Amino acid sequence: MHQPNELPKAKIVIAEWECSDDACVWPPRIKHINVAASELLGFDEKEVADKSFHLLCPENENQPWQQVFSRLLESGDDQYVIAGVATRSGRLIKSQLSLSRLITKDPDLINVLILIREFGNKLLLDATGEEESRLSSAASGACMDVESALIESEKRFRQMAEMTGEWLWEQDPDGFYIYSSTAVYQILGYRPDQVIGKHYTEFLTAQDKAEQLFYATSQDPFYSLINHYQHRDGHEVITESTGLPIVDAGGKLLKWRGVDRDITARKQFQDALIESEKRIRMIIESSLNAIVIMDAHGLIRDWNQKAEQMFGWSREEALGQRLEELIIPERFRRAHRQGVENFLRSGEGPVLNRLIEQTALRRSGAEFPIELSISPLREGNTFIFSGFIHDISARKAAEQQIRQAQVKLAVARNEIEIARKIQTTLSPSSPIRNDQFEVVGRCLPADRVGGDYYDYFSHGGRHLELVIADVSGHAIGPALFMVETRSAIRANAGGVESPAAKLSVLNNFLFEDLDKSDFFLTLFYLQYDIDNRLIRYANAGHPPPLLCRQRHQTCFPLDAEGLIVGVTEQVAFEEKCLPLEPGDIILFYTDGLIEAENDGGDFFGIQRVENLLLEHCRDDPEALIDAFLARLQQFCRTDSFKDDITLMVFKCR
Repeated sequence: MHQPNELPKAKIVIAEWECSDDACVWPPRIKHINVAASELLGFDEKEVADKSFHLLCPENENQPWQQVFSRLLESGDDQYVIAGVATRSGRLIKSQLSLSRLITKDPDLINVLILIREFGNKLLLDATGEEESRLSSAASGACMDVESALIESEKRFRQMAEMTGEWLWEQDPDGFYIYSSTAVYQILGYRPDQVIGKHYTEFLTAQDKAEQLFYATSQDPFYSLINHYQHRDGHEVITESTGLPIVDAGGKLLKWRGVDRDITARKQFQDALIESEKRIRMIIESSLNAIVIMDAHGLIRDWNQKAEQMFGWSREEALGQRLEELIIPERFRRAHRQGVENFLRSGEGPVLNRLIEQTALRRSGAEFPIELSISPLREGNTFIFSGFIHDISARKAAEQQIRQAQVKLAVARNEIEIARKIQTTLSPSSPIRNDQFEVVGRCLPADRVGGDYYDYFSHGGRHLELVIADVSGHAIGPALFMVETRSAIRANAGGVESPAAKLSVLNNFLFEDLDKSDFFLTLFYLQYDIDNRLIRYANAGHPPPLLCRQRHQTCFPLDAEGLIVGVTEQVAFEEKCLPLEPGDIILFYTDGLIEAENDGGDFFGIQRVENLLLEHCRDDPEALIDAFLARLQQFCRTDSFKDDITLMVFKCR
């Protein structure tokens, strides 16, 4: 039994009643039970919430409970009664009960606060009538003790609030301050006497004044409301405000009581943090790489849009899943787990903080190559791991294509080198110089192996055969056709005498091969009768050679009708015959000479060829070719050309 001036730890139960048409249904239900009451009665708060009041008031105790509840509802005044309260074990604890009605927003709901003061845990059945009267008298004294303790508690609370810098205030029902603690000076720069008597909206910013109109007419409590005040010096102050309406028994609003806490610095920090997080999120989402963050347990903590596109899992599907099961092929998962465990144990990881190549797994099950960098980040007492992932499938495919191309190029270069050596052996090894004539030739292939061909050789000792030809295209294919052409011409050298007849035989021989390959061949064939200084020639679509008469200083083409080789079979070629004089020069060339272009797109052209030939007609053939190549390089400003260029010069002595 406590002494009269002692206040036991308050044991409180809140009951809620549903009423309609001024009638309340018995029994009410239990809405709340505090820790002290829970310890006394043996019930857990969650266990009794929303349960019938019969849990605390058995049917044999209904009468005193119903009577005190009825008096409370009728009068609205606080009620006191001695009654039994049931424990979890089924015992009834004899207690002095204080009942107070609470104000609610819903008129159909009535909340009643029940303050329990037990008397030595005696059973209610042990109490006599005289003792009950004495307990009832003691109850009134206990209530006075409670009220006195509450007043003292409020004083202590205000003192503590002043020490913590929280602004305590009271307002009348219209919102005018009737009390203000000194903390208002620290927060807003005003003394309490400068605040009392003024409406609370006078201190708010313009925006908050409009938004706070709702609370001016409301009687509902508010919690953690964010207010924006105007400090006396003009700067904005942000507070977190809580206010409770104080009402009388009839529900009439008497005043407001509340507290404001200055959270300006915290709010600014939070806003800056939110903006920073937004920027970081924007950077993560706009990254060209997939960004994946994993915790120390291997669970995915973050997953950006690029990761969604790359792996096929949405962010919602990926978060919280094990990383290894989503994107790591099964054969690598054990090594992944061991690597994480080793780092958490030793702080070392061979793949961390460097760029590596790995194989990843898509949602479809397809594997693909990635470039990956992983960085460990400390978070409290553990780590998270951020991974930046780049899909290198396209690069790997390109590298494979490059390797294949390099192999093909090496093979092609080897083949070209072989063909070049073959072609070199087929060209005349040296000029022919004697008392009757001089002949020399030179070929500049566009690639290392060209499609141009020239040849000169003696036939029967009294005839000189001269040939120049051009197969369409470049490189090894045309060069091989040149080999075949030379072989055919050399093989037929001792047979048919006429140049036209030789072209007919050659056309029929090469037609099938040229027709299948889509190549064609132009060729000029000239036969020189040494004793009679007489030339016979036929042409198969080749640019006509130029004959320069040194004595007359004239220049004209040696042309004859005839189709290019390989177009059709059984072609008739025109043959012509001309005598030569000592000093006459014949220039054989391929189309690469006259079609060479300069930077302005101008061709070297046949006119420049004729002029240059007349200018150097007294030179020997070797010097004449050098002059042509020097002038050509000067014109084109390069020593490499787009097409093969072949020159052959014959000079009669």
